Amino acid sequence: MSYDYESYNEPLAGAGNMEFSDKSIRMGFIRKVYMILMAQLTVTFGFVAVFTLSESVKSFVFNNVAIFYVALAGTLVCIIALSCCGNLRRKTPHNYIFLGIFTICEGVLLGTASASFTSNEILLAVGICIAVTLSLTIFAFQTRFDFTTCGMFVFVSVIVLLMFGLLAVIIQNKILNLVYSCLGALLFSFYLVFDTQLMIGGNHKYAISPEEYVFAALTLYLDVINIFMYILSIIGNSRN
Repeated sequence: MSYDYESYNEPLAGAGNMEFSDKSIRMGFIRKVYMILMAQLTVTFGFVAVFTLSESVKSFVFNNVAIFYVALAGTLVCIIALSCCGNLRRKTPHNYIFLGIFTICEGVLLGTASASFTSNEILLAVGICIAVTLSLTIFAFQTRFDFTTCGMFVFVSVIVLLMFGLLAVIIQNKILNLVYSCLGALLFSFYLVFDTQLMIGGNHKYAISPEEYVFAALTLYLDVINIFMYILSIIGNSRN
């Protein structure tokens, strides 16, 4: 994914009002991003709950495989459109429409993936994911270390994880899959801190423009969902 960064220079003398205005805009941007994110997560985990608790819904989707492929296609189309088309993701209501379609499709995919787990395992994964997400978000807001300078490290780590994942698929070893899941959870935890600081702006070297509230919500959403999926995979690989 490509980010639109904005650089922060040293404040000019007598620019107090401008600085206050920038902070107000940034705070409004952060509130909007988290409101969108909460709506996305509510819809997504609503699908997970339905797929986990309702046997009729689960069997219907499993008997109609086309639903899965339609959701997968919708997810890919929407994420490519929102990531690559800057004008689209900044234009209302088109950005909300594409984000809504993406969230629903992702909810179906995540619900299908979660259907093979028990309700207790899902609740455990959700609880751990909430604890990790809240802890890392607070850490990202409080720490003085600028993680936005680690963009190249994050990119290289994703490539390495992808190669490791292909190796795990070929070898099909339980221990290897467990290690892969742990590394994935760790990497996307780092990603969450990285993307949170991009959203915060301020004294960090890079920041997402306040016009990119949909894109910021999308990146945080993907971080949280990936953390949840890798935690769920860890739980699944830890079964006796």
